[in-house]
Amino acid sequence: MQSSSLDPDKASYSQVVDAGDHWIKCIHRGAVLRIVDLEGNQAADTLFYDAADTANRYSASDTIQRQAALYLTTGSELVSTRGDTLLTIVADTCGRHDTLGGACSRESNTMRYAQDKEFMHACRDSFICGCHDWGHGMGKRDVTCNINFFMNVPVTPEGKLTFEDGISAPGRYVELRAERDVLCLISNCPQLNNPCNAYNPTPVEVIIWNSPDDV
Repeated sequence: MQSSSLDPDKASYSQVVDAGDHWIKCIHRGAVLRIVDLEGNQAADTLFYDAADTANRYSASDTIQRQAALYLTTGSELVSTRGDTLLTIVADTCGRHDTLGGACSRESNTMRYAQDKEFMHACRDSFICGCHDWGHGMGKRDVTCNINFFMNVPVTPEGKLTFEDGISAPGRYVELRAERDVLCLISNCPQLNNPCNAYNPTPVEVIIWNSPDDV
């Protein structure tokens, strides 16, 4: 784990994102984005896109291959579908972040929990809302494999995924430096059926320090 020397009081932007809400913003090249798990064991489902061409977006498979690792932490490069580095993780006080678990949806709620959970809001809904809010032709086709910051999804020796208790804690964070202008879309997971967050989804905070050229 690697802590950061950046001072939140000197940040150029901060926003608390409530559980179940989405957040979308362009992060300029050289800027640093911090996502803070305010109360612990929350999942911040996140998508990244090249701001100049959103068809060039975060690729889970390319990122895993580049790192030769399933989990993200300090030093990990987030790679796009065209092989570009979108962001680099420069600090991380959680330890690792999931690349495989995906985003909850109303359909997965029924499969994993019960038929009567279908109506419940899910991360895929939030992602679609964020795409529509941003506009520029973005829609549900732009919702692809995401990162689950702070989420613990071990892989068994047999290759199965298990959703376990979180390894995060209140105030832990991950920091990423934008290597080009990127669009960041977060769904702060509203999941009420998963014991990982003690059935209590909580807020996260987003903090941005602009690059020297932007100050």
